[in-house]
Amino acid sequence: YCTKADGTPPASDLIRRDFNATEPGVRFVGDITQIDTWAGPGYLATVIDLHSRRVVGWAVADHMRTELVTDALTMALKQRRPKGKVIFHSDRGTQYTSHDFARFCRRNRIRRSLGRTGICYDNAVAESFFATYKKELIHTRPWPDLKSVKKATFEWIEMYYNRTRRHSTLGYLTPHEYELGFRHIHELAA
Repeated sequence: YCTKADGTPPASDLIRRDFNATEPGVRFVGDITQIDTWAGPGYLATVIDLHSRRVVGWAVADHMRTELVTDALTMALKQRRPKGKVIFHSDRGTQYTSHDFARFCRRNRIRRSLGRTGICYDNAVAESFFATYKKELIHTRPWPDLKSVKKATFEWIEMYYNRTRRHSTLGYLTPHEYELGFRHIHELAA
């Protein structure tokens, strides 16, 4: 049902818990989480740009195959259109260590980066996002099916998380405000 480990050589940890980027489209992090619905489990894969903490790619599906993460990364690449190679950092899940994912990354000029096995702090930004997503959206109500999860996830990410929700890491600016060039919340009142 999900991608199996297939002996693809592991990538190095190029992020080393430095979750910052000086410009958009150069350093991404991502992960997958499960969402339970009455119709069965669903999965969300995300791609977060470390420059502004904006979720630039995401995909919801009823499976955890590699295409779930490549769909999210494809969205991120279309949104960001990186000028050079981009680093994509993840955990060592089978989707991220598969031959198919390595091939996708080579074709799209993505440098793979992997944290250590079982060390959630090596992918803290992605883990923190999922904690927020589940607390503020998923655990607030029951979900009848994946269609309802996908619609609510779209609204929560695109309308709330990226544009309205303030981030302490960004000096309490939203990712949208940060990308507009603001660096301090007091600049918004000026």
